[in-house]
Amino acid sequence: MKLLPIGLIAIMLSACAVQAPPPRPATDAAATAAPAATLTTVRLPMGYIPNVQYAPYYVAVDKGYFADEGIELEFDYKFETDGVKLVGAGELPFAVVSGEQVVLARAQGLPVKYFTQWYRRFPIAVFSLKDKGILKPEDLKGKVVGVPGFFGATYVGWNAFANANGLGADDVKLEEIGFTQAAAVQQGKVDAAVGYVVNEPVLLTSSGFPVNVFDVGAQVNMVANGLMTNETTIKNNPQLARGMANALIKGIQDTIADPDEAMQIATKYVEGLKADDAVQKQVLLATIEMMKGESLGASSPEAWENTQATLLAMGQIKQTLDVNEYFTNEFVP
Repeated sequence: MKLLPIGLIAIMLSACAVQAPPPRPATDAAATAAPAATLTTVRLPMGYIPNVQYAPYYVAVDKGYFADEGIELEFDYKFETDGVKLVGAGELPFAVVSGEQVVLARAQGLPVKYFTQWYRRFPIAVFSLKDKGILKPEDLKGKVVGVPGFFGATYVGWNAFANANGLGADDVKLEEIGFTQAAAVQQGKVDAAVGYVVNEPVLLTSSGFPVNVFDVGAQVNMVANGLMTNETTIKNNPQLARGMANALIKGIQDTIADPDEAMQIATKYVEGLKADDAVQKQVLLATIEMMKGESLGASSPEAWENTQATLLAMGQIKQTLDVNEYFTNEFVP
């Protein structure tokens, strides 16, 4: 079987690493938008390594949108669950999280709330090489499906997909493979895997390994990635939350409007990224498709109901709450 270049496999395996953030480049826009002494420093847990998928955040910093709101943003790349704990404990005001993390946190009594939606659709996918012939969800019966672990958005996404398509626990063998989904699929270690629709399927296809993809977000309306805060920040510093929402949404709008500019800006924040990197450009374009939609920044009660119902069916929460406990759209411009 044709193998991926070693360098590309290394890039994909790096998704499981937690790296220190690169130095924030100085920009004329950020420097002139407001006097440095007036800016509030916000350390933002990102839940991943530096990546072109974060282009809207990089664009908003580079163009001074956060500075316009009196914010100096520092990217803090760490595990998503760490960011949830820090915000829930009031040690940090914000974190980038997937929607199901908010439901899980509230179930544990953490006073967190989601307030700006970044991805408009749940970004998880189940993918396999085309030559596996997995064309319909029922074709997965009897197959081995790899998941990074029995936690997080990928695991929740798999369960939502399985429930929506009548796949029971005994129909498929789930195997924990760490963050090696693309390599595991390409090398035939698993028949299919669960990952981010903007990541592993794009990398495989761009590298000459066409895949079949089941887009979970196209089947189940659940809350995707966005910004989370805590009730203390909402009560005592609502303007800070509004500023975060305003700046991010402007970054999203500009990234959608000019992908080439967004790619160029991202090279300042992602070590080793080149503006002419064709594979990473495809990742960015796929990310843009996930961000498009009406009412940028707002999340819906229906999506929260579905997210809560999925977690309840999985046994990850024991009771339901009023979904308004999970989110607010009051800061969305």
